[in-house]
Amino acid sequence: MARAVKDTRQKEQPRGRARLCGPVSPLAVPANRLARASGGSIFERSKSVGAVAALLPGGRLHLQHGPIDIVAEAFGEASAVREGCARAAARFAGVLDELVAELGALRVAGAPVQGDIARVMAAAVQPFAPRFITPMAAVAGAVAEAVLAAMTGQGITRAYANNGGDIALWLGPGESLTCALAASGGQHRATIRSGDVSRGIATSGWRGRSFSLGIADAVTVLAPTAAIADAAATMIANAVDLDHPGILRRPACDLKPDSDLDDRLVTVAVPKLEAADRRAALGLGLQAAEDFLARGLIAGAALLLQGETVLTGTIRLDANEVTDD
Repeated sequence: MARAVKDTRQKEQPRGRARLCGPVSPLAVPANRLARASGGSIFERSKSVGAVAALLPGGRLHLQHGPIDIVAEAFGEASAVREGCARAAARFAGVLDELVAELGALRVAGAPVQGDIARVMAAAVQPFAPRFITPMAAVAGAVAEAVLAAMTGQGITRAYANNGGDIALWLGPGESLTCALAASGGQHRATIRSGDVSRGIATSGWRGRSFSLGIADAVTVLAPTAAIADAAATMIANAVDLDHPGILRRPACDLKPDSDLDDRLVTVAVPKLEAADRRAALGLGLQAAEDFLARGLIAGAALLLQGETVLTGTIRLDANEVTDD
């Protein structure tokens, strides 16, 4: 069942991402200060692939290579956490090369792929066909899953990998993690508990780092995996749309020649909309979200457009918290 939440704030909505909060805070040190941040503890640079890993204050692990920027953290026995960070860094070192090797296929809907991460991406988007979607819609979530899988092991009680706001979670019995949704200025939070089905959180929208066919400021999805959450958030954000003369769109290939969206029109500007237009656009996105919910693809979704929020699924809004019941 859908629930609408009115946000009366007049300021512009920030770019829609999610971040972990409380004891698992977001990245606070820019990449060009990693050496100082790590104190030299595990700072390393691979000459062959250029991947960088650094242990940040508080024990968070920062992994960066090209466009991939991950903050990960494990909790548990100190020795297990150290070993988990080393495994995650080692796994991450080859991720970008692994993806680049199949980039042509990953940009094509339905093309066969071979690599471990590529197969996860392809499997995550398959349930959303025949609507147009390529494996690239799940890349951030799938990479987060790969890093998280390497990090977890005996002695770890909970862990997460946050790839630019697309988050993979691992929770031992009785554990939980809370994520603040930057799209609402931190007003909304999602708490995932060990008994919940969700192990992935992802956000998409035209204000984000990737192109969108729709006009949602942000759509945040909770799903069984981060890769599926990534793909679903993309599709729901695309569905939040409106035929309006003030909405500016450009072919994706004009903005990024190698985009997997080719010449499809992506949103570059959205004017202030009337309430009826906001409701209509959110309603289309809600239809997509509830279809995915009924098919068991997602656990819940929050759709945001110019100060209005619609929630569906097991996400429940209580004051400042959104909970996956």
